[in-house]
Amino acid sequence: MNSDRRMRLEALEEALGYRFNDPSLLDCALTHRSYANENPDLLKQDNERLEFLGDAVLTLCISDMLMKKFPDCTEGDLSKIRSSIVNEKPLARLAKELHLGDYLLLGRGEDISGGRLKHSLLANAFEAIIAAIYCDTGFDGVCAFVGRRFLRLLDTGDIKVLYQDYKTSLQEITQNRFRIIPRYSVLREFGPDHDKVFQIRVSVGDIVSTAGLGRNKKEAEQRAAKKALEAIESLRLPDNGEDVQE
Repeated sequence: MNSDRRMRLEALEEALGYRFNDPSLLDCALTHRSYANENPDLLKQDNERLEFLGDAVLTLCISDMLMKKFPDCTEGDLSKIRSSIVNEKPLARLAKELHLGDYLLLGRGEDISGGRLKHSLLANAFEAIIAAIYCDTGFDGVCAFVGRRFLRLLDTGDIKVLYQDYKTSLQEITQNRFRIIPRYSVLREFGPDHDKVFQIRVSVGDIVSTAGLGRNKKEAEQRAAKKALEAIESLRLPDNGEDVQE
């Protein structure tokens, strides 16, 4: 690693809040296989092995955090929360906050095609960095890093939207009360291909119609269903449970 590269990585270490004992681990975590393949004379190892390890380390760290933060949650709920966090979009979002794309070593073709903005590459690099920290300092150190980076995600009210199954709840309620099922439709989608936002409407006959935004269709549907449930709860329902007439 030359001095210019080392200086750049020191700036990233500052943003990460972690100083590596072995900076070459961080350099490897940011090396895409396209760069390693195009520069065989540099004998650089790509980040795929670190990514593999980082996925497992992150899963264990997040599982430990969830067990402590949500002591009353069932195993099923904990699994849903974890899967909503340990996936490409949240990881890519955290990577963007750190401007990881600026530090990636990419092959020429990958760079020209916008690799520095690709969610998959950013998420993979973030997982590789987690593995690099684990290799550099051990489990307690990497858990502290993961805690600092992910606690904000867990503390937001949005986390419930990501794991709670509002769609199923809405369907059960509308079938029981109104004898109809919700209908979902895409109102619009906007943003670049690598960072799409969807707006989806859910309608329950002529009774309720709400819309939700999300980074994917599933998330937007869940948000729309949550709003529909809240709207239905505000309706004055007959005590005998008969259909509501507007």
